[in-house]
Amino acid sequence: MVFAAKHLLGIEPLNKGDILSILDRADHYVTLNRQPNKHGDALAGMTQINMFFENSTRTQASFELAGKRLGADVMNMSMANSSIKKGETLIDTALTINAMQPDLLVVRHPSSGAVNLLAEKVNCAVLNAGDGRHEHPTQALLDALTIRRAKGRLHRLSIAICGDIAHSRVARSNIMLLGKMENRLRLIGPKTLMPSGIADFGVEVFDDMREGLAGVDVVMMLRLQRERMDGGFIPSEREFYHRFGLDLEKLSYAKDDAIVMHPGPMNRGVEIDGTLADDINRSVIQEQVEMGVAVRMAAMDLLVNSARSNPKGVMA
Repeated sequence: MVFAAKHLLGIEPLNKGDILSILDRADHYVTLNRQPNKHGDALAGMTQINMFFENSTRTQASFELAGKRLGADVMNMSMANSSIKKGETLIDTALTINAMQPDLLVVRHPSSGAVNLLAEKVNCAVLNAGDGRHEHPTQALLDALTIRRAKGRLHRLSIAICGDIAHSRVARSNIMLLGKMENRLRLIGPKTLMPSGIADFGVEVFDDMREGLAGVDVVMMLRLQRERMDGGFIPSEREFYHRFGLDLEKLSYAKDDAIVMHPGPMNRGVEIDGTLADDINRSVIQEQVEMGVAVRMAAMDLLVNSARSNPKGVMA
C-alpha cells in the first residue's frame, strides 16, 4: 500500500489512490476496533502530540484514542493556556515542539493556513485536525468511509451537502474528496451561506431543500458555524429550520434508501430533527464517529510508514 505524503494537511493534494489507501487501511482498523483487544503496534515507541488551539472535544478525543490504540505515547497540550497567550509566536511554538522530537503532530487552529505553517517548521508528520475555513481532511475521509460502507461504493452517487457551506471546512474538504471520486454533488442552503465563487466548484447549487434533495443517495447536514459568523446570515434559527432543517418530510424527496449524515456536534431542531438523527434506519451519524477513530489510525499508520520508507518525504 503506497502512501508517499509526509503530512496530511488537506484533501486537495491527495489523488484517488491516496484516498483509497487511507480508506482501505481504515477498514482494517474498523475490524480491529470491534475486537476485545483493540490495540495495535504501528506507533509503538513513538510520540504523538495533540495541539488544539481551538476547542473540539470530539476530534481531540478521536485522535487521542487512535494514537493510543496504535501504541503511541500521546500528549495533549492545552494551547488555551500556552505561551502563545504570553506573546510567543506560532513559529517559536513550533520550534519548541520540534525540539521535543515528536513523531506525529496533530494540530487544530482557528486560522486558515496555520497548520501548513507549522508543518514547514517541524521534522515530524503533521495532521491537520481543522484550520479556520480551510480544510478538515480526516472528517472528509471518515465521511467517505461511512458512505462507502453504507452504500457499497464511493463513486457515481448523488450527494447533497446542506446548510452553512460558506463557513464550513468540512464542506470544503468533502466537496474536494467526493468530487475526486466522481460523485454528483449538490449544495443546498441560503444564498447568504454559500461561498463566493461557488460556480467554480463543479457542483449544483440549490436554495430549496425539496428540489435539491430530489433523488439523492446521501444527505449530509452541516452545523451552523455561529462562531465564524460576523453578521446576520440567517433571520433566525427557527426560520432556518423551517426552510433548511432536515425532517422526515424534506427527506422524503430523497431516495428511499438515502442515508443521513452530520459531522457533529448537532444543533437538534435547527439543522436536523432529533428523532431523525437517532433513526438507525436512516441516520449513520454514530457510524461516522466510529469511522473517525479508524480513519485517524489509518492516516497516522500510513504517514509513519511513509516516513520510514522515504525519510525526506513528499510535502503534501
